[in-house]
Amino acid sequence: MTQDPHNDAAPAEDTALPSQPAADEAPADRAAALEAEVARLKNDLLYAKAEVENVRRRLEQQAEDRGRYAVAQFAKDILTVADNLRRALDAVPEASRDSDEAVGSLTVGVEMTEREMMTTLERYGIKLVEADGCRFDPNFHQAMMEMEDITQPEGTVVMVMQRGYTIHDRLLRPAMVAVSKGGPKVPPGEQVDTSA
Repeated sequence: MTQDPHNDAAPAEDTALPSQPAADEAPADRAAALEAEVARLKNDLLYAKAEVENVRRRLEQQAEDRGRYAVAQFAKDILTVADNLRRALDAVPEASRDSDEAVGSLTVGVEMTEREMMTTLERYGIKLVEADGCRFDPNFHQAMMEMEDITQPEGTVVMVMQRGYTIHDRLLRPAMVAVSKGGPKVPPGEQVDTSA
């Protein structure tokens, strides 16, 4: 039989079905192998679903953190304005406030501005770090110097040079403080009694 040169069709090849069981393989062995394969695929599916869920949770947490802490850099810049308002108020002697009506009015205006700024900061989760008279806490305070003060327990913040702030549950800026030395020692974990 000669092949027609105008017919491009190739002769048919014998193709075996890919997953036909071998003639000598028992049906029970084949069923066990298929069940093991199904179990492996189910396990892989469960791992993949768990990984997708973990990625989803991580992305949600990152999005929430971005929303909560997005104003952090802006807040750090604004804190210098709050510092300057406080310095302006501290620079005015009490006697000048009472004796000069213009100075008194200006001081009241600056106090109102500072109070409004602090309220606005708190609205965005930014709060003042308590420092003066508290026990030194390296998580919230930055010790700039030690001061000899036998009337205060050792490790007590006796002067705040720059106020510190937190944003939600994170430290935005530590309070720069002076810490007492020379006073009575306070065991770790106890609060400082500043009522005396």
